[in-house]
Amino acid sequence: MSNTKTPIKTELFASKAPLEWAITANNTLYTAQIPIDETGKVVEGGIEAQTRKTFENLVHTLECAGVSTNEVLQVLIYVTDREYLATVNKVYAEYFEAPYPNRAAVIVAGLAREEMLVEFVVYAQASK
Repeated sequence: MSNTKTPIKTELFASKAPLEWAITANNTLYTAQIPIDETGKVVEGGIEAQTRKTFENLVHTLECAGVSTNEVLQVLIYVTDREYLATVNKVYAEYFEAPYPNRAAVIVAGLAREEMLVEFVVYAQASK
């Protein structure tokens, strides 16, 4: 078991913020995903479009780490409106199957970018 943090190289937009889109350590993948496109812009189209893009970014990141959605252990979902949870749940069910990851959903006043409606924090089993 390695205690060394290893960044995962992805094709996601290279943020100017001091962060990695994903790292592995102790056989765990740590990642946070937001609804941005390849240019770094938050996608338009409301909560469903943003949730789908966040999942696309998550799946891409998992694939880059050699991990599938089956290895996801926990998902922390942040949304800016309680009403969004029904839509997030609908899309979530397209990406995960039983046994589902442990999960929590939190309603927040806002996210890092004003136009963002959803963000995921995800932990997955990783062999790297």
